[in-house]
Amino acid sequence: MSRFDGLTVQQILSPPADWPLTLTVVIDTEEEFDWSAPFASTNTTTKNISYQPLAQQIFRARGIVPTYAVDYPVATAPEAVALLRSWLEAGEVEIGAHLQPWVTPPFVEESNARHSYPGNLPPALERQKLMVLTDAIAENFNCRPVVYKAGRYGLGPATAGTLIELGYTIDTSVVPFTSFIQDGGPDFSEFDNSPLLAAPRLLVLPLSVHFVGRFANLGGRFFPAINSPQGRRLRLPAIGARLGLLERLRLSPEGHSAEDMIRQTRAAIANGARLLMLTYHSSTLLPGATPYARNEAERDVFLSVIERYLSFFQDECGGRSLTVTQVAEALFGTAGEAR
Repeated sequence: MSRFDGLTVQQILSPPADWPLTLTVVIDTEEEFDWSAPFASTNTTTKNISYQPLAQQIFRARGIVPTYAVDYPVATAPEAVALLRSWLEAGEVEIGAHLQPWVTPPFVEESNARHSYPGNLPPALERQKLMVLTDAIAENFNCRPVVYKAGRYGLGPATAGTLIELGYTIDTSVVPFTSFIQDGGPDFSEFDNSPLLAAPRLLVLPLSVHFVGRFANLGGRFFPAINSPQGRRLRLPAIGARLGLLERLRLSPEGHSAEDMIRQTRAAIANGARLLMLTYHSSTLLPGATPYARNEAERDVFLSVIERYLSFFQDECGGRSLTVTQVAEALFGTAGEAR
């Protein structure tokens, strides 16, 4: 049994070996804001939601039902709700919760980098904010969310207990082999990509992060040193990637090419992975809203990366797509759990 900041892991729920290669899609669905500016409760515009059909039509054509994990500004913006709810009612999406503390009432904490990780808030305040978000989703989407993704991946000591208390059964906040400690966030360095059963009945589905290169099998041991402040000053991650020695890749079209994502997936399959998760931020579809698509041309490339990757995954690998809740039902079944 292992433990992370109050997240007590009871069991690894890896899919059985005969499971078809499976992909889930989770989208951080949030307001647009300047990522280089201080966090502010006034950043609540959700213009990017009107651009989501550009990606949704790709998923629809591929028979993929993504999970839109929405934060408070999206959950309370009438036009955003109307679009996403129409897809929900058509069975084309799932709706989860994405807690961004700085835009979720009550606004009582100091707005800073540390408090941007919801798990760093006092437990009562984290619970209050998540309850406000959960109630807003339940009221405006006519469904109570069971899938959670912490803003900035910020799990904390009380998060699991709060999730269970509020009826959540799935968390998608863990970023394997990755530490956010230097910015005040959590450390997931010792987590791999295995789904986990946390006490007492919370399924943790990590993001897909895998190592590629000649020393990929040693990545978990050596990459923390390579990616340390001193290692980055010496440009060791870039050198290791350029020489094909060791590279850490996340399954996301943000900052990665289709070829990167394909390399990541090939390495994951070679390592025995049967479950992958593709993620990105909704705001990237609004040109200029994130560093990943600074204009329409880059946004169109971003969409083409998604399309190319899905073609590879389904047509070349023979992979299938399930929703996050479908994966949870299947994995709970392998654990002999009753929902």
